[in-house]
Amino acid sequence: QVQLVESGGGLVQAGGSLRLSCAASGSIFVINAMGWYRQAPGKTRELVATITRGDSTNYADSVKGRFTISRDNAKNTVYLQMNSLKPEDTAVYYCNAVLVNGYQFWGQGTQVTVSS
Repeated sequence: QVQLVESGGGLVQAGGSLRLSCAASGSIFVINAMGWYRQAPGKTRELVATITRGDSTNYADSVKGRFTISRDNAKNTVYLQMNSLKPEDTAVYYCNAVLVNGYQFWGQGTQVTVSS
């Protein structure tokens, strides 16, 4: 079993910054890609950013230019640097990992709240 543990969420004022971390651990595995998704109350879960083993990145249009995803392969950790935060960024942020065999794992989520 693979476990994903997120950290770094919290309450921040509009225009501020937060850095989320997600560390993967557990059985022997090879991760093909990791990413961040978010879900606001009453909304469906949506993609925020992804990064592949080859360091290709993809961002939602709503966060492009403000958020940066990065990966430390030695530590099996993915980060999300969030700058210029807006109230509409308020959501539970979930870490995701896709193994080379196609299996997916999710973290339990971390709350990000942006006040106006």
